[in-house]
Amino acid sequence: MASVRVSLDVNGTTYEREVEPRLLLVHLLRDQLGLTGTHVGCDTSNCGACTVHLDGAAVKSCTVLAVQADGSKVTTIEGLGSPEDLHPVQEAFWDNHGLQCGYCTPGMIMAAADLLARNPDPSEAQVREALAGNLCRCTGYHNIVKAVLAAAKAPARGDAAPPPPPGDPTVPVTGVGA
Repeated sequence: MASVRVSLDVNGTTYEREVEPRLLLVHLLRDQLGLTGTHVGCDTSNCGACTVHLDGAAVKSCTVLAVQADGSKVTTIEGLGSPEDLHPVQEAFWDNHGLQCGYCTPGMIMAAADLLARNPDPSEAQVREALAGNLCRCTGYHNIVKAVLAAAKAPARGDAAPPPPPGDPTVPVTGVGA
């Protein structure tokens, strides 16, 4: 199969790679760029463990071909904050124990950060609706929702990603074109 050259800005670094046209963005991120914080949970867009921001909007990277992301800006969990300077959503998950095994946590955090960029003061119902596309097999979601609501009350970060285009803040995360 012929390769296609793609160029992506991932967490502020430009990467150029030759990829097969059928390569999923999640596999480019994990297997070729070594960004393993983006998890593969189902490969069917059901679980949300692979959620990243593509040009400022949350997408499930198992539903996006790497060639579709050519020329785009991608933010993964590794690019959202750092151990020294956690993003408010990361800090809130830590403070409110919004995780258990942690497998779903990166996707939950990326979906929550997207919601808060579009709707900085969501209701509990809006948080639950926005996270509906992300599955957690360990918790009852109570502390996850509590963490997102706490992050909404946290002071804004000056280096946060710009908000995506206006849209319905309660729409669950979907893949490109879905």
